[in-house]
Amino acid sequence: MDLDKQLDSQAIVDGLGQGVLVFDSAGRLVLDNLAARTMLGTDLKLIRSEGWTAAAVLFNSGQRDPSAMIDAARKKSLDSARPVRFHTYRAGEYIPCWAATIHGKSGDVYTMITIDAPDWSVVNDLIGRFRDEVTEAVDSTQGHISLITQTMNHPKPKDTIETVTKRISGFTRLISTHMYRAGLLMELLGRLEALRTGTLTITIRSKRQKIELAEFVEDFIEELDEKALIDPESEEQDYRARLQMEIPDDLALMASPDHLTIILRDMLRNAIMYSIKASPIKITASVQNQNIQINVIDEGYGVRAKEFDRVFQAFQRARQPQVIAEFGYGLSLYLCKHEVEAMNGGLWFTSEEGVGSTFSLKLPVWQDTESSRSSSDS
Repeated sequence: MDLDKQLDSQAIVDGLGQGVLVFDSAGRLVLDNLAARTMLGTDLKLIRSEGWTAAAVLFNSGQRDPSAMIDAARKKSLDSARPVRFHTYRAGEYIPCWAATIHGKSGDVYTMITIDAPDWSVVNDLIGRFRDEVTEAVDSTQGHISLITQTMNHPKPKDTIETVTKRISGFTRLISTHMYRAGLLMELLGRLEALRTGTLTITIRSKRQKIELAEFVEDFIEELDEKALIDPESEEQDYRARLQMEIPDDLALMASPDHLTIILRDMLRNAIMYSIKASPIKITASVQNQNIQINVIDEGYGVRAKEFDRVFQAFQRARQPQVIAEFGYGLSLYLCKHEVEAMNGGLWFTSEEGVGSTFSLKLPVWQDTESSRSSSDS
């Protein structure tokens, strides 16, 4: 039995969670779905009446960069024969969209616009965690300060200077831990905001430059001590002594230095936290086609195969005892993956429980010609 006779195209698109708009070569709207009607409301009536012209006005609202507008996305999809991602702003929300070219059997060319339903659950979850963390940090810090003051102003008769110093040192360490965690959450919130509001891609595009990888990683390792890399409650260690770098001197890639620093820091932090204290951690790099692959290799606890899917999910962590014992929010690798992809790269891992893990990222090789750089933006 012919499938076309069993399924109705309108029923299919109405079953999608994404909004769908299809325009013919003359710019007339020929198909829309239930999700689009829900998202666009009365604006859809204008698009039905005025076609692509009205859609362009609506989708370009709030956009100043011509290369990020819907017409540019449609042209790129036609030239490249693949879907092109862009975004629009609606009711104060950043909404990801796709433009795709469809060729009909009769030779007609159609443009399909799909609109993602905005999902702020991760943001809401992080804001809730941030609020709780800050509240706890403030309350605990005030309590510890009060105890420090009491210890200094009203020492016990048998207290020695060493006893008082040790007691105050314990209080200040707790304060440091709370401040570290609140600061970490503040940074994660900023990175998540950049991702969800669409400023991440814009920022990366403006900061992307040539990076001599060996020199960059050497400087990165030298500066590790300038900022606490792991939670203050973790056992202190000289993690720089564990690092081994194997990066050829002639590798140059195209990336945002600020974002690459954050990504490498988060990958390295995970390798340090989830491996035995004395075990080595290697940072290697090589050319793979038109990309440079960077690996962070540890001989740590590894990830159970059944938990692989959790690694890049927001607020998800492996449930092994060694992992749960270390403090973390389960968000950094989720953000790293999106940040690497925003630089036209990819992030993945391989792991074996009890043997170790290798987290790998690839980024485009630096090209000296303007045409090569332009092609990487598509």
